[in-house]
Amino acid sequence: MEITKELQERLELLNAKYQAIGQDLISYLDGLLYSDVTTYWDYIQVDTLLSLQKPKTKIQDEVIFIVYHQITELYFKLALQEYKSLGEELMPTKESFLVRVSRINRYFEALIKSFSIMVDGMDREAFLKFRMSLLPASGFQSAQYREIEIYSTDFINLVSHGVRDKITTSDDIIEMYRHVYWKSGATDLETGNKTLTLTQFEEKYGSGLVALGEHCRTRNLWQVYLRLSDEDRKDQTVIAALKANDLNVNVYWPLAHYKSAVRYLAKKEQDVAATGGTNWQKYLPPKFQKRIFYPALWTEDEKENWGKGWVEEEIKTILKGA
Repeated sequence: MEITKELQERLELLNAKYQAIGQDLISYLDGLLYSDVTTYWDYIQVDTLLSLQKPKTKIQDEVIFIVYHQITELYFKLALQEYKSLGEELMPTKESFLVRVSRINRYFEALIKSFSIMVDGMDREAFLKFRMSLLPASGFQSAQYREIEIYSTDFINLVSHGVRDKITTSDDIIEMYRHVYWKSGATDLETGNKTLTLTQFEEKYGSGLVALGEHCRTRNLWQVYLRLSDEDRKDQTVIAALKANDLNVNVYWPLAHYKSAVRYLAKKEQDVAATGGTNWQKYLPPKFQKRIFYPALWTEDEKENWGKGWVEEEIKTILKGA
């Protein structure tokens, strides 16, 4: 084989790379000589991936439920990768900000649009049967979703709406975590006590989420936005990207869940409790929580009617088709 000029340049670059870390290029070339080529199934770990669905029942539609939630967690992982990268930028630019926030928005838009795969893809009676084998597990226990919230905004905006105005941003994260909004969604429908679902979640993730809250004081998306130049902060494409993020995470995604809960759990006589006893009727609709990541970007009227119109229109549609 002829050693072309291009090949010679590559070898010299490789040699410089390995010399810089005290390694011998020849040894790595020997490793390349004897190693197998990469296959799609090994690189993507297809066999492992397809073995991760462990239904609790023999009801076929349970697999749909599992797979969709696994897909959701993978999209969350992609979104968190972008949040983390942005958080480390001390001098972000409009370009880098828009690239990463747009990625996050696309991930959530894909999830929101694809939710019908699960909602329309599962038989209601089948779901009401296999769901009882999942107790007390609940989608409420997605730690990655909580991490996305913490990476998005100042922690004060995650405090329950009714308590928020009594706490100042100078309070420590532990105090704010005691009143974080999602705890109100994990109360037993009959007794009002903390559910096992919440107890399990806090035992596994509580301390880690508090630590992340501390970490994100200066690294959340809002603080990254504030580090942009005056001109970039006023740019309408930047503001639109942040507002889209706010709506995707705090309105459209929770309401996609609310829509499915109404379809599968609502009855004329009384509502069916969610797995783990989470209070989905009060927890999911945005108008109750007033969960807004970037309140400074919205008008008072928009904040007052947060998510209201979308909820009313969707519920009308669902009830007509019931």
